[in-house]
Amino acid sequence: MKTIRKRGGFQMKECITPYLTFYGRAKEAAVFYADLFGMKNLGIQTYGDSEFPTPEGAEDYVIHCHLKRGNFQLMLADSTEPAPEVPRRGLSLVIDCESEEEIRRLYDALLDEGRRIMELQDTFWGAKYAKVEDRYGFTWDLNYSKDPDQAFE
Repeated sequence: MKTIRKRGGFQMKECITPYLTFYGRAKEAAVFYADLFGMKNLGIQTYGDSEFPTPEGAEDYVIHCHLKRGNFQLMLADSTEPAPEVPRRGLSLVIDCESEEEIRRLYDALLDEGRRIMELQDTFWGAKYAKVEDRYGFTWDLNYSKDPDQAFE
């Protein structure tokens, strides 16, 4: 991972890691995503394992989990607040797939208990593309371009 320097000496790594919030299902989601994406679970800690003030009944909730495969990382945690009545919108997680087989596998797995937003299809930009909301309410954009110059970078 490369570090970039900005004006004023500010530095950051060229990587943004999504931190996904759940409401009592983070352990289940960690297993699902690790299996689906072939990620290693670098560690999982519950509220009960930490010295963080924990509301009663949240001892087994996940306070932090880190999944990683190369530069692809996800972090997960459970909120001790009630789930919002209005689902989250305005953010998609994009996966640029390596093959038609991979995009089909991810599409089918994310649709299991999920919702199709855009059918897997050929696009005007020369790629196969789909948009799926998974069982946890997160939106995934799946893209596969045979031409590497058309891949998302």
